[in-house]
Amino acid sequence: MLNEQTFEKLYTMKLAGMAEAMKDQMARSDMDGLAFEERFGMLVDAQFLWKENKRMKRLLESAKLKLPASMEDVDYRAPRGLDKSVMLSLGTCEWIRRHRNIIITGPTGVGKTYLACALAHKACREGLGAFYIRSPKLYYTLSIARADGSYARALSKLARIPVLILDDLGLAALNDPERRDLLEVIEDRHGCASTIITSQLPVEHWHEIIGDPTIADALLDRLVHNAHRIHLKGQSMRKRKASLTSMEETV
Repeated sequence: MLNEQTFEKLYTMKLAGMAEAMKDQMARSDMDGLAFEERFGMLVDAQFLWKENKRMKRLLESAKLKLPASMEDVDYRAPRGLDKSVMLSLGTCEWIRRHRNIIITGPTGVGKTYLACALAHKACREGLGAFYIRSPKLYYTLSIARADGSYARALSKLARIPVLILDDLGLAALNDPERRDLLEVIEDRHGCASTIITSQLPVEHWHEIIGDPTIADALLDRLVHNAHRIHLKGQSMRKRKASLTSMEETV
């Protein structure tokens, strides 16, 4: 009865990790020989791990990443110009703490979105927040926010995200509201948070798709000069995997 009351109190105090670990200890005879301090330390460790796992799950759910990517699963075998040492360095997340950006360019299918999601996934594992959104959807969301009066609140929410992925920048030339919205988002985040941008177009062509030279200069000044740039090349990873699968089935 006493144990049940203890468990109930632990759950009430949101110490579920400690409660489950205590149940596990009570069911194991090999725990009897350990000192109180050792067993209590194990309970504290279990609660800490439970809390960290819960936080990581919450961050990953909030990030809404397009792909279930991870740094450990990045493919370095395909010849696409990906430097493993650079990725390992980015995997420390120091670029996020220094509010640096990452620009990933290359043709369709080479894995730009996967790399962006893998970097954001690592950020969530480090306890840092992230959020994925395709550029066209960003413009649409902000246009709706402008219409219903929540524009300032939407910008403020975007500004607070430690790592923001803007996927598929430059699929089409920007109109005036879109380029101004993009500038507002980047301006609010400049020097305060990190942005990952993926694009099929090389940075040298961004002036053309942004359109307005003044806004383009302002955007590139805030994005490029403190960014790690990754340019991918080669065959589509989707085609490559489909080809390998076909070969395996044939064999």
